[in-house]
Amino acid sequence: MIDVHEKLSMAQALNRALRDAMADDPSVVLFGEDVGALGGVFRITDGLTAEFGEARCFDTPLAESGIVGMAVGMAMNGMRPIVEMQFDAFAYPAFEQIVSHVAKMRNRTRGRVSLPMVIRVPYAGGIGGVEHHCDSSEAYYAHTPGLHVVAPATPADAYALLREAIAAPDPVVFLEPKKLYWSKEEIEFPVRAPGIGTAVVRRAGTDATLIAYGPSVPVALEAAEVAASEGRSLQVVDLRSIVPFDDETVCAAVRSTGRAVVVAESAGFAGVAAEIAARVTERCFTSLAAPIRRVAGFDIPYPPPKLEHFQLPGVDRVLDAVDDLQWEQ
Repeated sequence: MIDVHEKLSMAQALNRALRDAMADDPSVVLFGEDVGALGGVFRITDGLTAEFGEARCFDTPLAESGIVGMAVGMAMNGMRPIVEMQFDAFAYPAFEQIVSHVAKMRNRTRGRVSLPMVIRVPYAGGIGGVEHHCDSSEAYYAHTPGLHVVAPATPADAYALLREAIAAPDPVVFLEPKKLYWSKEEIEFPVRAPGIGTAVVRRAGTDATLIAYGPSVPVALEAAEVAASEGRSLQVVDLRSIVPFDDETVCAAVRSTGRAVVVAESAGFAGVAAEIAARVTERCFTSLAAPIRRVAGFDIPYPPPKLEHFQLPGVDRVLDAVDDLQWEQ
């Protein structure tokens, strides 16, 4: 196969992944609110109904629990449904279905019934969305055994991870950072990328390690760039996948620097960042020169649009945490 390079936004990469998966496998179906003729609120599904027909890409009533419940039945009967929740905080009416049925069907049936389905969730902040249109819900899903949870930070990973999620034998919650939909990069097709459950080092560094995922990865990279201009070398690890978690890559990175900061938009208390800090501390304690710091959202309901910049971790907060890592004078 000849390698082809294309410059795509994350939105375009996701659209391409959906199109390629539907072309390759007739059992793949896509549905949700406004994903059909409109092409989705963010146009991720643009053109798919016209290409594959209303039987394979179609609109549903505004009933998230019904959307996921229908997907469960489809997956139990040999199909590979992909559902879109439209916005992160719109997914909560379906939470009972996700926790009680999607996550537990394989265990409940002693492995006889699997649910190969993908729940796409446009998530996190940075777009000035009003109430219920921006939230960071990853901890709810990551805490639920039986679900895989992924969060791409680049267009290439968005394509690769979505293709892998659709092909996976178990349910995947696919978190799509809304503020990164319009970020662009050149992608080499066919995409050669590590699978779900594999983190990558985005930037080498020797002084401290920044651990991030999804929308926080560009923030960590920008912080590392600013730190470099000030004479400090920061390594950046992109988790790509929250569940499964790549302990090997993350711990190797932390051991190489002896210091770490976890960057995440979601609330800090009992969040994914807290779990990362705990498991890395358990595994790397003797290699740490300082306690692991977290830079996370505040423990408040997601703020209104004009105040969200106070909530979202920024470069200054990240660098403040780095400065607080007990450097020798």
